[in-house]
Amino acid sequence: MGFFDFLTEEIAIDLGTANTLIIHNDKVVVDSPSIVARDIKSSKIIAVGKEANLMQGKTHQKIQTVRPLKDGVIADFDASERMISMFIKNIPALRKKLFAPSLRMVICIPSGITEVEMRAVKESAERVNGKEVYLIHEPMAAAIGIGVDIMQPKGNMIVDIGGGTTEIAVIALGGIVCDKSVKVAGDVFTGDIIYYMRTQHNLYVGDRTAEKIKIQIGAATSDLDLPPDEMDVQGRDLLTGKPKQVRISHREISKALDKSILRIEDSVMETLSQTPPELAADIYNTGIYLAGGGSMLRGLDKRLSEKTDLPVYIAEDPLRAVVRGTGIVLKNIAKYKSVLIK
Repeated sequence: MGFFDFLTEEIAIDLGTANTLIIHNDKVVVDSPSIVARDIKSSKIIAVGKEANLMQGKTHQKIQTVRPLKDGVIADFDASERMISMFIKNIPALRKKLFAPSLRMVICIPSGITEVEMRAVKESAERVNGKEVYLIHEPMAAAIGIGVDIMQPKGNMIVDIGGGTTEIAVIALGGIVCDKSVKVAGDVFTGDIIYYMRTQHNLYVGDRTAEKIKIQIGAATSDLDLPPDEMDVQGRDLLTGKPKQVRISHREISKALDKSILRIEDSVMETLSQTPPELAADIYNTGIYLAGGGSMLRGLDKRLSEKTDLPVYIAEDPLRAVVRGTGIVLKNIAKYKSVLIK
């Protein structure tokens, strides 16, 4: 232990397209939407996280809301850096400190990320006082967060459906044997709903309304055991320009999302077809684990199970599975050395 170790704080970050979560001292201290509102003239950041999310789709010409991450990687370098820095400053334990402590960080990244994108994440972290920055692949972090012992010579399949990407990976002996990263996830589902409302109901709805529809009545299949109630949706009529309201059911949403879910199914099948036979035998016994916010879509587990003929399990608290795993790795950096990218 070094002399200055008491000045170092440890944090684990799940830098997601839709939400950013930060763990400090084994507790989730930040759980906010990854969104920034800035003044266009002075490019000053007005709000981040929940506050900025409330402004989305309701701003005037002088304010712009930006989502700095696209498809799981940093798209707007400046905004993402400021967002991370503001989130870190808002951690209650760090706010009381006299000096900004140097940080030991573990950050998770999509498995299909390029070297350049990896460097962008790393540089962002270093600029917000990150002294030691470790990166970990999302499916790996999700597996650890679910409680899978990844060091065993045993195959496990993880499907992590986030906001920007769906990560599918087969993990054994602390490494990823085969993986696939598809840019079909929560954001694409939201886009599908907006398109469906326009084409079928001539109703123009915004991102926030579509997100609400997805959460309240979103479904991957029309025959659910416990179908949600119908929902009233307000928006702008494309024909008359007047505000109007329509009633929609989960069956319509399952129809709207069908193509995107088919792409996820195909990617899962493709990954299974590349799996070595011994690991495929393990997966037959253990099944497939789902994590990430997208796995909460009603009936998705049933639909994947029918497609693959395998049992499909959803992680408890799937939204936090990745950050939980990142937090566990942060506590045992020596044990998980082989999993981390330094």
